[in-house]
Amino acid sequence: MTAGEKYMLRCIELARLGIGETYPNPMVGCVIVHNGKIIGEGYHQKSGQPHAEVNAIHSVKHRKLLKESTLYVSLEPCSHFGKTPPCSDLIISENIPKVVIGSVDPYAEVAGKGIERLKNAGIEVEVGVLEKECGILNKRFFTYHTGKRPFIILKWAQTQDGFIDINRSRGENGRPTWITNELSRRLVHKTRAEEAAILVGTRTVLKDNPALTVRSWHGENPVRVVLDRNLSLPKTMRIFAPPTKTIVFNSKVDLSEGNILYIQADFEEALLKQVLATLYSMEIQSLIVEGGAKTLQSFIDAGLWDEAHLYTGPIFFGDGVKAPQLNSTPVYTEALDNCRLFIFENSHQSQ
Repeated sequence: MTAGEKYMLRCIELARLGIGETYPNPMVGCVIVHNGKIIGEGYHQKSGQPHAEVNAIHSVKHRKLLKESTLYVSLEPCSHFGKTPPCSDLIISENIPKVVIGSVDPYAEVAGKGIERLKNAGIEVEVGVLEKECGILNKRFFTYHTGKRPFIILKWAQTQDGFIDINRSRGENGRPTWITNELSRRLVHKTRAEEAAILVGTRTVLKDNPALTVRSWHGENPVRVVLDRNLSLPKTMRIFAPPTKTIVFNSKVDLSEGNILYIQADFEEALLKQVLATLYSMEIQSLIVEGGAKTLQSFIDAGLWDEAHLYTGPIFFGDGVKAPQLNSTPVYTEALDNCRLFIFENSHQSQ
């Protein structure tokens, strides 16, 4: 590992501290190195607050050393005025002679302009150190800006014999059937806290009456998205409870009512792409699809997924609703006491 890669890894470590807090901005980490020693560190902590470069520069005790230092940052410094001034201008004003960048920013307002501004000011710029790792760090942000849709995570739990739910022909609705343990459910809530929205179908709401919150973890609740073609769900279901926003895609009305937004869609024509296009226009960068089986399978069949999180529990149902079929090999597995998590990545996703 080169010295540059070592410092960029530290940038990535710092950036991850902002997960779930920086939306809609990317996660960014920055370190400043003088004669082989880190003299400043920072990361983007929250949207609207100073960026990583600003925090790193302000953390340097002896500012005169900046003129002899190298700044490492996981994402290209911004060059435009948003909620904060351009980071590239601050770097230039501090006379930092060299900047090493992990990846170019895909956002059109930046996209190479920050690099150009630094070079035009006479700063030596190196780009592409741990570029892949820096891209993975901001997979949501990159997918949103390059794919023009949210980053999509499919999530479900299944039994040892491959069922996602019991046979509810006897009308056992209104409560979930737990397949996994408390540790697994806590991890699910952690994932919810890291993503912008979560989607379910009508049958899942009727069967489980889910709240889709992060009550077992710290963080913001994701925006709840429901596919309810005929507006058949009672307002008493927990998914509609304020203050968390709920978006209901339906075939009947466009209407805003308190924390509930009803959006009319054509359920006969490429519904999923309509949903994703609408969420993109609302600047929702990531989406968890939690089911049920039919909804999950529709995303799989359309190739509209980036990751799949499959939890397996220790129990058997013997009969019931079959789990979605995903012809893929897991890239990661983790034991969660008597349960397991399998993570899949889609290398052939549709846009």
